Amino acid sequence: MTDWATIASAATAGGTLVLAFATFSSTRSANKAARIAERSLQVGLRPVLMPSRFEDPGMKVNFLDEHLVHLRGGMGVVEEGDGNLYMVMGLRNAGAGLAVLHGWFIPQEPEDRAGWAVNMAPPEPDQFRRLNRDIYVPGGDIGFWQGALRDPQDPCYPGVRAALDDRGPLMVDLLYGDQDGGQRTISRFRLTARGEGPERLATVARHWFLDRADPR
Repeated sequence: MTDWATIASAATAGGTLVLAFATFSSTRSANKAARIAERSLQVGLRPVLMPSRFEDPGMKVNFLDEHLVHLRGGMGVVEEGDGNLYMVMGLRNAGAGLAVLHGWFIPQEPEDRAGWAVNMAPPEPDQFRRLNRDIYVPGGDIGFWQGALRDPQDPCYPGVRAALDDRGPLMVDLLYGDQDGGQRTISRFRLTARGEGPERLATVARHWFLDRADPR
């Protein structure tokens, strides 16, 4: 005699199992789609700073003490004025999102500068020196970075002073992110002396992403 109750129970269990697999597959697909959408959104907001191009227009960069620096495309400037050391660099945002500069870092001693360049290890975020004002670089557009050292007792002063006197390269790390405070990135730049003046060629060596897996 056919046990219809058992058959019905088995059929119900089988249907429930199929439904569970379908739900799991659907949820997995939805999660994957959400991750892809989130990644696309982040790419649209991610800034990537590079040196400005030679053909980019020049800029006038003013400091709080009214010191004025004329900056050409693709270049940086390191100069002294009344014992103060002024540093400026032209930037271009190769990314799509607005770049918000958070801070800068320069090794304290000449010995550190050499090893720091070779080791290619970024400093910790809390080692960066905060900017005195907000600096923004729009996506696909140009901007600048500026820094000044006015106290000879500042730990960074001897290193920058040595690079200025010896006309050696100056390494600068910039910490920046998007307009929402995320996607923090460290980019390492090099300012190389050209001729006898304060102007220097700006190049970039490497980028490190702090809020996501590094592509390397």
